[in-house]
Amino acid sequence: MAGRIRREDVEAVRERARIEEIVGAHVTLKPAGVGSLKGLCPFHDERSPSFHVRPQVGRYHCFGCGEGGDVISFVQQVDGLGFTEAVEYLASRVGIQLRYEEGGAPRPGDEPGKRRRLIEAHAVAETYFREQLASPGAAAGRTFLAERGFDRSAAEHFGVGFAPQGWDSLLRHLRGRGFTEAELTASGLVSQGQRGIYDRFRGRLVWPIREVTGETVGFGARRLFEEDQGPKYLNTPETPLYRKSHVLYGLDLAKRDMQRDKRVVVVEGYTDVMAMQLSGIGSAVATCGTAFGPDHARIVRRLVGDSGGSGGVQLASGTSVGGEIIFTFDGDAAGQKAALRAFGEDQSFSAQTFVAVEPSGMDPCELRQAKGPDAVRALVAGRQPLYEFVIRSTLATYDLATAEGRVGALRAAAPVVAGIRDAALRPEYTRLLAGWLGIEDQDSVRRAVAAASRAPGRPDERGGQSRQQGRADDRRGQDRPHGRPDERRPQGRSDDGRPTNDGQPERPVRLPVPDRRDPVGQTERTALEVVLQAPHLVPAEFDELAADAFSAPAYRAVHEAIRAAGGLAVAQPLSAAGDATAWVGAVIEEAAAAVAPLVTELAVAPLPEDRPAALADYVRGVVLRLVELGFTRHIAELRGALQRMDATADPAAYSAAFAELVAVEGRRRMLRESA
Repeated sequence: MAGRIRREDVEAVRERARIEEIVGAHVTLKPAGVGSLKGLCPFHDERSPSFHVRPQVGRYHCFGCGEGGDVISFVQQVDGLGFTEAVEYLASRVGIQLRYEEGGAPRPGDEPGKRRRLIEAHAVAETYFREQLASPGAAAGRTFLAERGFDRSAAEHFGVGFAPQGWDSLLRHLRGRGFTEAELTASGLVSQGQRGIYDRFRGRLVWPIREVTGETVGFGARRLFEEDQGPKYLNTPETPLYRKSHVLYGLDLAKRDMQRDKRVVVVEGYTDVMAMQLSGIGSAVATCGTAFGPDHARIVRRLVGDSGGSGGVQLASGTSVGGEIIFTFDGDAAGQKAALRAFGEDQSFSAQTFVAVEPSGMDPCELRQAKGPDAVRALVAGRQPLYEFVIRSTLATYDLATAEGRVGALRAAAPVVAGIRDAALRPEYTRLLAGWLGIEDQDSVRRAVAAASRAPGRPDERGGQSRQQGRADDRRGQDRPHGRPDERRPQGRSDDGRPTNDGQPERPVRLPVPDRRDPVGQTERTALEVVLQAPHLVPAEFDELAADAFSAPAYRAVHEAIRAAGGLAVAQPLSAAGDATAWVGAVIEEAAAAVAPLVTELAVAPLPEDRPAALADYVRGVVLRLVELGFTRHIAELRGALQRMDATADPAAYSAAFAELVAVEGRRRMLRESA
């Protein structure tokens, strides 16, 4: 199992991955002054752009919501990836071979060169399939889409294509693009037969399955012709790129809505995702040929967020605090069985988990066709808590009009209530169960739930896990890729508080900063901005500032980090070599966790001077104003001391203090003249 990524490789990724290109794939950036770009923030809704990127320092910051960081943290935030996965993704884009500590090696088949070739093969295949959808042979595919209410623009939006009926149409196309037989076999786009390789998908409608980053890693294909003896739906097999338990169809299109609305709607098919998203439910996704599992839960939790508690809170308005996970199932027995499976995975979420079931048994695609988009939205709006759905579905199989039926229903439903890992919810559902059963003696229901809780593998009465369940979780933890830490440890930080290769970037408590209307605070702020952004233009007087030159505690802490990083003696050579990213990184490395976000903000903040020719004078003027403030503060202190001294009692001390005052006033006068 691979260990932590080597630090020098992480730094190489930060340096080589151009932040303006990565951010620009998600945000339309426009010039905003010297070396600055801005756009609408991808992390919160806004109409006026407050999201700034400064390529030369490799940092971004939103002055609306406060999100900020480097190119790695941006990928973590926007794509819901852990640190390791974000670094690996960026490394594959820029062609860096990552090395791992503790003797670890790159994962098999995941070397940047090979992975990039497989990604390219899938991109070529997707384009080919999409072009073939317009061919005469794809008439059945176009009819299939039209009958389900999907026009040409919908097909293009979701990347739907058509695989021709021939045995080697795609194979010949990919060979013509220079892909080798070994690469095509590894991609899963072809199958191996006795006479060689041939197209895996033939005569089928094809949907691209993409990672959260938007890269196509596989395909799902629907049978169209009677002579096709294969399964109704055929997916890409397990490959170095594609693992069905780690992908969700539509995630690349849904992630923005999921992050904004703190909600995900899980449906059962590709056309259901299309119907949902076209009906205004942009956060709809689907699993790919497998049940919703723990790895899917981790992906969703990263994007929807985690409230930190064991359950969300549903408000009277119908919304939920802490996010929503909504499963849609058919109203038949198979749908109820799927809901029971989802019940087991619900323990992975801190969000409220719901079920949306169409009573007549229509799936979202059929519902959109029959009753329109409003009915699809109403289906989601009418969701009910998953726990309630599972319990009521269990009770529905018994005749509650008889004593025998009620007893049987209690025995069947008690383990379901006992399976609710949130100890605070269990008593409430116990009370509800008594009411649904029509049993006035709630104590008997509580005893049945308590007995079920003590059964092997059930949570105990304190809301914890039994030993058997704990051991199972331990085994699952050992199977996590890249040595992922226990979920209970705060993600994104090691034991000493520094960033790790795992989890989302931590959001520490930030130090308060002075009001922007405070002229002294604003002078201190702008001085730090230019030192971080344009150190090669900063006069040497900055390094002569004393430790107490900054009056605001937050700015003083940034100044201390700058001094600890080496000051101008380190910054100016790096800046002259065009490596301002390393300079800001060095300051952040020295800053406390609560100070680092402020360093990023200052390093990205747009400067008032947007004329390149006037920038040097602006930087010098800003720093000298700060130096002058220091002189003025020192002069005030010396004058106050002279007023308190008795010149006749200690004439030598008075003369020395007066001479120092004259010297400091002279230095301030010279500074003003030079400025």
